Amino acid sequence: MLHAASVIDGRVLWANLHLLFWLSLIPFATGWMGENHFAPVPVALYGAMLFMSSLAYLILERVLVSRNANNSPLVLAVGKDYKGPILSVLYLLAVPLSFVHVWLAFAVYIGVAILWFLPDRRIEKYLQH
Repeated sequence: MLHAASVIDGRVLWANLHLLFWLSLIPFATGWMGENHFAPVPVALYGAMLFMSSLAYLILERVLVSRNANNSPLVLAVGKDYKGPILSVLYLLAVPLSFVHVWLAFAVYIGVAILWFLPDRRIEKYLQH
């Protein structure tokens, strides 16, 4: 995304650092989850880290779109993003599910990962331009 952007300013850099911060915490949450044999609290923390990472990505995306012209390749490629916010909400829903049953939360985490592999129609629309 940063490569496709024509304008990078301080807000974009701070949004990128925000994303990198949350991504840097995922190994800690993953390790804690493994050390505690998938107890509910570490699994919930893992989901919270995934949610915050996805939220930080959405913030970075919005900041980049707001800083670039409406006809820039980045704005045309991003288009209307429905998938990102929906999957972020799923991460958020998985946090309380980890206290109901840990494997329900894992099912959501795995489901969201699988959904990211589905082809995105926005790219097809961008390539038609």
